[in-house]
Amino acid sequence: MKPHASAYSQRLLRGQTPSYERLQARFAEDGSEPGPDPIAVHCGWGRLLIGHTFPDPASLACELLHEAPGERDIALYVAAPQQVLGLEPAQLFLDPSDTLRLWFTDYRQATRVFRGFRIRRAQSEADWQAINTLYQARGMLPVDPQRLTPRHEGGPVYWLAEDEDSGAVIGSVMGLNHHKAFHDPENGSSLWCLAVDPHCTRPGVGEVLVRHLIEHFMSRGLSYLDLSVLHDNRQAKQLYAKLGFRTLTTFAIKHKNGINQPLFLGPGPSAELNPYARIIVEEAHRRGIDVQVEDADSGLFTLTHGGRRVRCRESLSDLTSAISMSLCQDKSLTHKVLKAAGLNVPAQQRVGNADDNLAFLDEHTRVVVKPLDGEQGQGVAVDLCTIEEVQQAIDSARQFDSRVLLESFHEGLDLRILVIGFEVVAAAIRHPAHIVGDGQHSIGALIEAQSRRRQAATDGESKIPLDAETQRTLHAAGYDYDSILPPGQRLAVRRTANLHTGGTLEDVTAMLHPTLIDAALRAARALDIPMVGLDLMVPAANRPEYVFIEANERAGLANHEPQPTAERFVDLLFPHSR
Repeated sequence: MKPHASAYSQRLLRGQTPSYERLQARFAEDGSEPGPDPIAVHCGWGRLLIGHTFPDPASLACELLHEAPGERDIALYVAAPQQVLGLEPAQLFLDPSDTLRLWFTDYRQATRVFRGFRIRRAQSEADWQAINTLYQARGMLPVDPQRLTPRHEGGPVYWLAEDEDSGAVIGSVMGLNHHKAFHDPENGSSLWCLAVDPHCTRPGVGEVLVRHLIEHFMSRGLSYLDLSVLHDNRQAKQLYAKLGFRTLTTFAIKHKNGINQPLFLGPGPSAELNPYARIIVEEAHRRGIDVQVEDADSGLFTLTHGGRRVRCRESLSDLTSAISMSLCQDKSLTHKVLKAAGLNVPAQQRVGNADDNLAFLDEHTRVVVKPLDGEQGQGVAVDLCTIEEVQQAIDSARQFDSRVLLESFHEGLDLRILVIGFEVVAAAIRHPAHIVGDGQHSIGALIEAQSRRRQAATDGESKIPLDAETQRTLHAAGYDYDSILPPGQRLAVRRTANLHTGGTLEDVTAMLHPTLIDAALRAARALDIPMVGLDLMVPAANRPEYVFIEANERAGLANHEPQPTAERFVDLLFPHSR
């Protein structure tokens, strides 16, 4: 350690913790400068500060405090983190992640071949846009390719996984060659920013990206690959253990900024909440709002801040009146209120006797059957063309509510618009569950495999039911559960696009037509509800035509990430916590 380090220690013992400016002043006071050429590699989202290339703890702490707004710097390979943290405990924190290392002598190549996608380097502006969309969907920072340290100066390289059928980017990873970056005498490398599309139907994307990086660096004559993983990320750790990674005793330090708040604030409520309650609780915890979980299974919790107390069940709060809630739950009332407000709605009537039902079918030729009070797509059957189908659907719907509705069927895309505080916050096209054939497995097996992936991606919230509606959809397309689809053929296995029955979302917030925005706001005002999910059938998100289907008083905010749904909801509940 340089002579002036003891002076820092003496000052710390006297309780003086320096800010960035004070640290800079101390360099001048002691007549010293940070050591020559400390290494900071810019990765597009922040810098990797190579700890052992900094001459002393003060210079490393000083550089961390110089983090650019909106970025995330990481100091890694910090041998004595307590000395760095002691300089600025209010601003810096020890990253609660584990560092893992794979020595390439321990690596074994895969015995299984994964198909359906290719790995290549990110090159074009379109590639970066696709990677950033993926990263933001995973709650990660986007990459600014203009800020990357050039590769010939030791900068990183980004790889992506590209679906061979659709061309979509379904995964990405960043690698850093340590020999080029900081002349690592041990010839190492590291992995960062591994992410896979949460809606990806291709198995093994994450594993293949990791293996590709390993084999790439092995071919360059390097010796090992390091990575950092949150200590409680069991799924990732299982993959890394399978590949032969071992725990490495080293530390990383980060700056206490808004991006890192979940890491240094500590865990919130320990209750196992579903994703729709958890996203709100985590946002409230981030703002210092007290959270009391009353019933985790039902998503019931109370938020308290500054003398204000609000009780919630997921996104349904005390701010929604009982009248507004009943207007949404009773689909016939929803229909009447929206129609009275001059909004476009389908034809609708309560199920009656056989003659009444047949007359409605004859008038509209294609109809929808749904329970009057239902949620999550339960008991809903669409595009029914025969009275036998209608009667069977009525019997199914009565399992959820004795009161059943008939509606005229309208072609189009299923659009969900989320209105919070009478502002449109998010919009997404909901696509029905689908599978892609491989020429080997039956449709039933593919549905079960896809259902398992959807359950894993949504914490068990999304599953494709093997029920009469799924079978009816298959029969209409000329298939059954035992049929085998040709390789690459895509088949929708549900007609409704509800997420709880395996559907997926496509964010269309940015392209929403002004007419649709106006209609959603008018609907929320007509229902007098401060938070609502509105379902419409539209030909496209950027066209003005629409038909309102229903309103959901407890819409799933987690379904619309990366849109700031939880932030706007907590803004609504606690405006002064912004």
